[in-house]
Amino acid sequence: QVQLEESGGGLVQPGGSLRLSCAVSGMLFSANAMGWYRQAPGKQRELVAYIMSDTTTTYANSVKGRFTISRDNAKNTVYLQMNNLKPEDTALYYCRVSSLWGQGTQVTVSS
Repeated sequence: QVQLEESGGGLVQPGGSLRLSCAVSGMLFSANAMGWYRQAPGKQRELVAYIMSDTTTTYANSVKGRFTISRDNAKNTVYLQMNNLKPEDTALYYCRVSSLWGQGTQVTVSS
């Protein structure tokens, strides 16, 4: 059974940083692409960043230059380093592999 467990969310002031983690179990992690998505209240879920098995990355325009996705295949974990956070980054952040989703971790950016 595949499980995804996100962590690292919280409340941060504008301009601050957070690092999200998603630990994956029950699958061959290194062979799979991983994605981070987010959903703000009243909005559709959107792609934030994506990392392929060969570490090729893709970012939403709204986070380019501020967020970095990475993976540690030895730890079966994907990360999202978020810098210079803005209030509009407030959302529930999910990791995804194939059609499977984690439970989400809340990020709130507010002064």
